[in-house]
Amino acid sequence: MANIEVLLRENVQYLGKCGDVVRVRPGYARNYLYPNNLATLATDENKRLMARKRVRLDAEERKRDEEIEARVSALNGIALECVMKADDGGHLFGSVSAASIVELLTRVGRTVAEKDVRLEAPIKTVGLHGVKLHVHGERFAEITVNVVKES
Repeated sequence: MANIEVLLRENVQYLGKCGDVVRVRPGYARNYLYPNNLATLATDENKRLMARKRVRLDAEERKRDEEIEARVSALNGIALECVMKADDGGHLFGSVSAASIVELLTRVGRTVAEKDVRLEAPIKTVGLHGVKLHVHGERFAEITVNVVKES
């Protein structure tokens, strides 16, 4: 059976964005897209109506992207200093975890959720360490954590 053209009313993952005309199997359209109000028939009238909605959605998306970019630039380059007990070889007695980094960021006036701190493993040595912070989607900010030995 041949594919049919539908006009997406909402963003559908792996299929397209709102306003796109896509070709799908009739059963997928009939059983999933239409009942969930995710798509409609791709008529000229529906395309014209969706074009206006698409303009509004694009403006909202641009605004959201600007806010995300502002947040990334505000977080990028922040240098934090953490004082910890360490042995003579530079190994910490304990470690700097995501919770510690969130606390350090709070002290400098930045709020970040602990789940957004991306550490491959807890920091266990003295020195400079780069840490990624998840901001949104695939956008990350990079901060520097300087771990110094307590005297």
